Amino acid sequence: MRREVAALEKAAARLRNAYLGSPVEPLRDAMAPTDADAAYRIQALNTQHWVDQGRTIAGWKVGLTAKAVQKQLGVDQPDFGVLFADMLIPDGGQLDMNNVIQSRGEAEIAVVLGHDIDGSNITAQDIEAAVDYVSPAIEIVDSRVADWKITFADTVADNGSSAYYVLGDSKLPIKGLDLYSCGMVLEVDGTVVSLGAGAACLGHPLNAAAWLANTMVSRGHALKAGQVILTGALGPMISLKPGQQIKSSIGGLGSVSFSCSSE
Repeated sequence: MRREVAALEKAAARLRNAYLGSPVEPLRDAMAPTDADAAYRIQALNTQHWVDQGRTIAGWKVGLTAKAVQKQLGVDQPDFGVLFADMLIPDGGQLDMNNVIQSRGEAEIAVVLGHDIDGSNITAQDIEAAVDYVSPAIEIVDSRVADWKITFADTVADNGSSAYYVLGDSKLPIKGLDLYSCGMVLEVDGTVVSLGAGAACLGHPLNAAAWLANTMVSRGHALKAGQVILTGALGPMISLKPGQQIKSSIGGLGSVSFSCSSE
């Protein structure tokens, strides 16, 4: 057991050090490609490390919500990662490309909770009742694993391959919004590069949020009022390059944008 714990702690430290700019090889010495338990333990070790360093948890991200991506990685479930307050880029703000390694962007729907969610068998309707407001969002993902050669376990351990996120300034009540058939357009420098819809996210973005809530409860945690939930990609992700202007528009929700620094 001590040897196993030591291996997980070593893997967690490798991932933390990779944030300095040198990605690591897949973590085969610490876990198998589909070992969710070990992967989440590594993620939890780093989360606790960063909280101890003074970072504040602002919410959660849901990943692997597309069936095609699940099939690619040989899994049958989404994953989650932690959003820290210092990961937020304001709408219209700038991503410092010196702070990422091999970044990509994807358009999502964000929900912000109005009250805690706990209990069992949490449904999409329960999530809807708990939502304070909805905003368009862009998640900026990044992998600390070299060349994105990730398995399910690698991306989980690497905090869901998270990096930064951008929330739109619009804060809309959920009542009356069509989060199922709403269309998404993602543009780079004014050119459309990705299309999608709400239904691409586990059939409905609130399904993804309900999966997260049930998963967190099963691990002894509740979602808290004020927390942000990024519900998952609505369409294909794109690679980010210096100097780009990125904008996502989602039907009924408005738009959100950011720019990539020139370096």
